[in-house]
Amino acid sequence: MKIALLGYGKMGKVIERIALERGHEIVLQKRSSDSFDGLEKADVAIDFSVPDAAVGNISACLNGEIPVVSGTTGWLEHYAQMAKLCEDKKGAFIYGSNFSLGVNLFFSLNTYLARMMSKFPQYKVRMEEVHHTQKLDAPSGTAISLAKDIIESSDYSSWALKAEREDEIQIDAIREENVPGTHTVFYDSQVDSIEIKHTAHSREGFAFGAVIAAEWLVGKTGVYTMKDVLELE
Repeated sequence: MKIALLGYGKMGKVIERIALERGHEIVLQKRSSDSFDGLEKADVAIDFSVPDAAVGNISACLNGEIPVVSGTTGWLEHYAQMAKLCEDKKGAFIYGSNFSLGVNLFFSLNTYLARMMSKFPQYKVRMEEVHHTQKLDAPSGTAISLAKDIIESSDYSSWALKAEREDEIQIDAIREENVPGTHTVFYDSQVDSIEIKHTAHSREGFAFGAVIAAEWLVGKTGVYTMKDVLELE
């Protein structure tokens, strides 16, 4: 499989190594200032760039009939636009706030727990995410995905970095050196607390999942998520 890497920072380089180990070929290593020359040779593209570049990268792929997997966060106000472009072009597109296999299992666990806890209003939910200091968005895309899944399964209506209402989920975004990513969901009552937690030990899990998603996407048409890739629903 021939892969175009859109975004060639730390994550892009880890994805490259894993893709090569799995027998794939890299035909484009695009940094933000580079052109798309070589994209047309790709069977699939993997976008781990920056928020300002994501829409342009995804659009170039879909307009060029190249399936695209995007793990860039911080641009989701344009997600519906990209999904429609994919449908209009009869393309193939996966967006994931986190491609780690463990995190996607964590997503399912989070949804299941939220449905259970919705019957017990004495428990107040809050969240914490910890990432490296180079991360550009706060809260993380993964934290937002977790919060949205809780909202869909409960009486909470929104999330906030500084929650001021009872129906808002508080998300604490912490930045520390050399932390790949830790996400914790807490349910606190006056008498006890319940928590679930996912801790990433390196970027390997994100990169491996992105390559698995790219392998799965080739030859398909439509807008998908990692739940489709891992058959979690």
